[in-house]
Amino acid sequence: MSLLPSSQPDALWLNVSPALQKFDRLLLNQLAQHAAIAHWQYCQSQDEAVSLEIALMLLHDYLKQGDRPLHLLGHGISGALALLYARRHPERVRSLTLLSVGVYPLVDWQAHYYSRFLTLPCGRETVLAQMVPTLFGRQSWQMTQDLIQFLEKDLHNSLSPHTLYQRASLFPGGVPVPLLVCGGAEDPIIDPNALNGWQPWLKDGDFFSKDETGWTPPGDRLWSCPGGRYFFHYHFPQLTAEQIMRFWQSFSHATLQNTALETLSSS
Repeated sequence: MSLLPSSQPDALWLNVSPALQKFDRLLLNQLAQHAAIAHWQYCQSQDEAVSLEIALMLLHDYLKQGDRPLHLLGHGISGALALLYARRHPERVRSLTLLSVGVYPLVDWQAHYYSRFLTLPCGRETVLAQMVPTLFGRQSWQMTQDLIQFLEKDLHNSLSPHTLYQRASLFPGGVPVPLLVCGGAEDPIIDPNALNGWQPWLKDGDFFSKDETGWTPPGDRLWSCPGGRYFFHYHFPQLTAEQIMRFWQSFSHATLQNTALETLSSS
C-alpha cells in the first residue's frame, strides 16, 4: 500500500514491518513539519514467499511515477530495502537515511530473536519477553505484554528474510547517493561495531555548506543517538528529526553554492 500527499513529496518513508509502524509516527510527525513526507508500506502475507525482489519491483513501480528523485528513509529491514533500491536505481534517490541498519544491512531484531530461540530452552513468548528490554529497555509488566504482541505480529507479516532455519546476509558496501546512517548508542542489535563498520564506505563531500555548527562537508554522515536502542527514533523523535533535517539541508545548500560558483565562473 502506498500513500501520497496531494502534492509531490520531498521524501518517502519505507515500511515493510506494518506491525511496528506505530514506532515511526512520532518521527514522521516531526519531519512532516519541515518537509512533505510520503509513506510506502509493504505487508508480507504468511502465504507468500519472502522476496526482497518483489518489494523492490513494487517500490520502483511507485517511484518511477514521480518526476524527481526523493529522499528515502527506513528503519531496520525497511532501511535495508531502501539501501538495495538506492544501489539499483540511484537516479531515483536524492539521499538515503538508514536507521538501525548496520554495516551488514540484513541484520535486524528478528535475526537476534531466532538466534536466541535456537540456543535457549524456552518457548516463543519467553524469548520475546527477553527481547523487549533488549529493544526498548526495562518496561512494566503490562507494557512488556503489549510489546510482545507487536513483536509477534512482526514475525508473521514483515519482510525480514530470517527464519528459524536460515539467517540471510548481505555483504557491506556503499551507495552512490548521499547517505546518513543513524543508530542507538546503547543498541545491542546494531551495536557500535556494526554502526561504526560503515566508516570505510562513507563518501566525502565535494562542497561545503554552512549551518549553526559552522562550515561542514555535506558528504555521508554517521550519527549515534545518545541513550538510544534499536527503536531510538521512537524514544528520541525530535533529536533524530534534527539530524535528518540537518543532513538534507547540508547538501541542499551545497547544491545552491555549486550553482552559484558555476554562474560566477561562466560570467
